[in-house]
Amino acid sequence: MRATRHTWQGAAALLTALAIAAAACGPGTGADDPVTVYSGRSEELVGEVFDGFTDETGIEVEVRYGDTAELAATITEEGEASPADVFFGQDAGALGALQAQGRLVELPDDVLDLVDPVLRSREDAWVGVTGRVRVLAYNTDELSEAEVPDSVFDLTDPQWAGRVGWAPTNGSFQAFVTAMRVAEGEDVARAWLEGMLANDAVEFENNTAIVEGVSRGEVAIGVTNHYYLYRFLAEDPDFNVDNKYLLGDIGGLVNIAGAGVLDTSDLHEDSFELVRFLLSEDVQRRFGQTVDALEFPVRDDVDAPDLPSLEQIDPPDVDLSRLEDLQGTLELLREVGALS
Repeated sequence: MRATRHTWQGAAALLTALAIAAAACGPGTGADDPVTVYSGRSEELVGEVFDGFTDETGIEVEVRYGDTAELAATITEEGEASPADVFFGQDAGALGALQAQGRLVELPDDVLDLVDPVLRSREDAWVGVTGRVRVLAYNTDELSEAEVPDSVFDLTDPQWAGRVGWAPTNGSFQAFVTAMRVAEGEDVARAWLEGMLANDAVEFENNTAIVEGVSRGEVAIGVTNHYYLYRFLAEDPDFNVDNKYLLGDIGGLVNIAGAGVLDTSDLHEDSFELVRFLLSEDVQRRFGQTVDALEFPVRDDVDAPDLPSLEQIDPPDVDLSRLEDLQGTLELLREVGALS
């Protein structure tokens, strides 16, 4: 009996020691497993942000960088065996696709409350981290802001024939068309695309090429994202292009880069902490002041000095999770002849 009692007492002491150690290394300390992030945002842009999170919290981060859509597809293929804890996507469509599969968990209220409902999941499964706005970039030597249309639907008017640049092969353009399909309906989106083609819209390879074409006078107006202009202004403050924000118009869509936490993660609390960090004032301010990004903070209490507030822009109320139907957009673009 004495030997049995000693054995039991020794086992009890061991369990107590393990419990104390587990408490010391519990969620939030980062002392055990690192948080694994699948990031569609580049290391150049967000690598230092993840390093800052580790410095502040002690939670280690392992990052797999890649194309947003491919990483989302990888998570789907990996299923329950996926090592990903957090998905940091370049656009809402990929987040919406994972949400539709039930792969993202509901985020805590204190995280959700930091972000305007327009810029997060309607089902609380992901949040926007930064926003990028669709604009009409225009040549200031040729047009005043008042002369630039107030809506993308006005671009099919004959006065703009051959004077508007677009990039149908570009992902951000395709996300915009998807949003038009969601907000305005398939028939409206088809009619707009056909009208642009009939009006001899000039095709460019990408957004950078559009802004360059506007500057050179190849077109008067370009359909693009807001931040490409600022890269040129950083090199030449007198650059002859400006942005017009389309207030309340689908042409002023605010798309997001955002984050969600995977249902298969064993590190939900640490993962939530990482999302909180991405929404912290310092990180939000960083995104709003980085020339290569210059993206919109999603927090109302953080301003980007060179950008209008999202409240001023009055973005269209679109369920961004529904931007997942990229395939339907590609089919439409091919049907009307915008893509080969």
